[in-house]
Amino acid sequence: MSLLGVDVGTTGTKAVAFDLNGNVLASAYREYQLRHPRPGFVEVDAEEMWQKVWAVIGEAAHAVKARDPVEALAVSSLGEGVGAYDTQRRPLSNTVTALDARGAAECRWLEERLGREHLFDLTGQPCHCSFTINRILWWRNNEPDLYGKVWKFLCCEEMVYARLGLEPVTDYSIATRTMCFDLRKLAWSKEILEATDLNESQFARVAPSGTVIGKLPRAIADELGLARGAVAVVGGFDQPCAALGGGVVEAGMCVDGLGTVECITLGLDGPTTDRRLLAGKIPCFPHVVDGMYALIGYNFGAGSLLRWFRDNFCQAEVEQAARQGVDPYDLITAQASQGPSNVLILPHFVGTGTPYLDPDSKGAIIGLTLATKKGDLIKAIVDSATYEITLNIETMKKAGIEIKELRATGGGAKSRLWLQTKADITGLPVVTLNVTEGGCLATAILAGVGLGRFSSIREAGQRLVKVKERYEPDLSLHKQYREKYELHKRIYPAISPITHALGGRG
Repeated sequence: MSLLGVDVGTTGTKAVAFDLNGNVLASAYREYQLRHPRPGFVEVDAEEMWQKVWAVIGEAAHAVKARDPVEALAVSSLGEGVGAYDTQRRPLSNTVTALDARGAAECRWLEERLGREHLFDLTGQPCHCSFTINRILWWRNNEPDLYGKVWKFLCCEEMVYARLGLEPVTDYSIATRTMCFDLRKLAWSKEILEATDLNESQFARVAPSGTVIGKLPRAIADELGLARGAVAVVGGFDQPCAALGGGVVEAGMCVDGLGTVECITLGLDGPTTDRRLLAGKIPCFPHVVDGMYALIGYNFGAGSLLRWFRDNFCQAEVEQAARQGVDPYDLITAQASQGPSNVLILPHFVGTGTPYLDPDSKGAIIGLTLATKKGDLIKAIVDSATYEITLNIETMKKAGIEIKELRATGGGAKSRLWLQTKADITGLPVVTLNVTEGGCLATAILAGVGLGRFSSIREAGQRLVKVKERYEPDLSLHKQYREKYELHKRIYPAISPITHALGGRG
């Protein structure tokens, strides 16, 4: 029997079937398009997302059905992405992603009502429009007809379970990203719900990661190619899932998830709301490993920026890749210039992640000349993403939290260029692992724990995740990169008044 890990991301979804030793048996992937119906809106068509999720589950499950049928699945997903659903479990809205800018006014209102520091103490989340509660308040204020029809507001994890015919259940890590969940009590915050006049019934039930939700209806299991009696198990937020899939099962270990959004996730023994973390807008939330917590720092302009470049300037590489049956990103990054790029990019094409959390910041490309080559821009994208993550590493260090090594996972972990650049810029060793798609391995682990196939989440993570390659920093290049990094740090404060004056994002 096999275990299926499902990862629902911002721009695509994948499903991977594993055996009990963590070996990949089959996988499937589908992309969906980000939609921008109005300036600042960044959505995914909820029905398209669900159809792609259904497709990858079915493809991976059918591939192993004859020899090793899937007996359990669990889901990891983008944390704050949310949609409105009616009693028939049909979407009333598109899925609003973390990249979306709506909810800023609601976030300010909530902050004024409860206080910035108190909200951080309650939830572990710094005030920002991206959190689910602000989207819900936006719908109530701006689309009251839609709001009045809502059965539940579902993040992507519990949406999948609901549409598989089960009760919508979420885990502690996803619930925390709504910014209305109590970090320490591990329950919906009565104080926040009362302050906002929201009701717990509008949200999914909460349970620990690794908890069995129930058996999938027989007709659905048969159509998808799952074993009869297959169960769904509570998963988690994609970043702590990626951390588990990266072997982060002890305090002090850190994974670097290189996907559409780049995110470092650091394991902790308990919750912290240190004011220095609040100053750097670093959130804290429960890990999917029972009893542990985690910190994250993230950058929206990582894989999303490279994809933007691919879609707009690399049609030739895309066509060549299709002819040769290779990844177009390999052809693109092969053109990157060597060493630190002389071009600097502020990768705020959809606002910023931490430590700024500024949804109105915009991107900039600085240092262009007539001698600038395509490869300089490609390398600048890779450099800039790592400069932004380095800002977060420094923020954690100021709070007394040291990172000794980065464990790379996600699509970007396949790029030697990206990994070596990361080591050279941060000055930290970077390691790759035997499974690059850590989120799917993590949810397979959670599925296995739910069925009792593993003794514990921690034991499975320690046993199944192995270091594959190690990238040490080049100290001479590190010095050159640090000079560029110091320049990079000056860009946002210098030009943000100009980029804010340009108005909403299109």
